[in-house]
Amino acid sequence: MFAVLKTGGKQYKVASGDILRVEKVTGNAGDTVQFNEILMVGGDKPTIGVPTVAGAAVQAEILEQGKGPKVINYVKRRRKHSSQRKKGHRQQITVLRVTDILAKGGDKSGVAAADNGTGFVPGAVEAKPVAKKPAAKKPAAKKAAPKKAAKAEAKPAAKKAAPKKKAPAKKAADK
Repeated sequence: MFAVLKTGGKQYKVASGDILRVEKVTGNAGDTVQFNEILMVGGDKPTIGVPTVAGAAVQAEILEQGKGPKVINYVKRRRKHSSQRKKGHRQQITVLRVTDILAKGGDKSGVAAADNGTGFVPGAVEAKPVAKKPAAKKPAAKKAAPKKAAKAEAKPAAKKAAPKKKAPAKKAADK
């Protein structure tokens, strides 16, 4: 039997006993995690999910937590510019060994769902919120006085400054 599971934005075709290198999944070496986002379960009776297979799960044991190979990004501007940038990145990875593929009953297995560190576990069973009664409507508050009237009362009319008088021009005859 095989299954196609989705984790870290990628899809993996797995069978029992396979070893996978996936993006980081929370947990320590030796812990068992369960992937609930199963897109397809194959075997004697293949089942294709719409978009996922309900109740299906893949259980795996964490073998190792580590980092992937270093990827270097080097950017250099052309011609008369002397700027350059070098960045390195090592992706956090988890090495897993698939222990079991469950076509049904994955939600009742009791194994912790795989979490990629965001706090969101796709396909995990969540408690339904209790329906709250709608609150009684409060009476509408009284409206404030119009703003224009308030401004007019608060500020007396300011006098405009008189324009400056120009000095009298000298007459040519005075010379």
